[in-house]
Amino acid sequence: MWLATGHTDMRKGFPGLALVVQETLKRDPHNGHLFVFRGRRGDLIKVLWHDGQGACLFCKRLERGRFIWPSPADGVVTITPAQLGYLLEGIDWRMPQKTWRPTATG
Repeated sequence: MWLATGHTDMRKGFPGLALVVQETLKRDPHNGHLFVFRGRRGDLIKVLWHDGQGACLFCKRLERGRFIWPSPADGVVTITPAQLGYLLEGIDWRMPQKTWRPTATG
């Protein structure tokens, strides 16, 4: 899963986002990977995925808050499926906190 750092024009559909994948991320948009884009305001993301038969475009807008996003200086950023889950929930995917803590046994 690849994040397009910085912000992307959210008016773009599959052809425009696929072009960003090719030119900016230097990847093939038809290879089955997920490519995630965020708008300027930070409350909208689009996920581009090609399943081998056709293109899928998923959009999510947060009613409150913003999606945590890397700066363009971070370059190409990859994330795990778990980090994508956090991202989609509006949680800081870079440093999620575990709820379980080991306790001392006596």
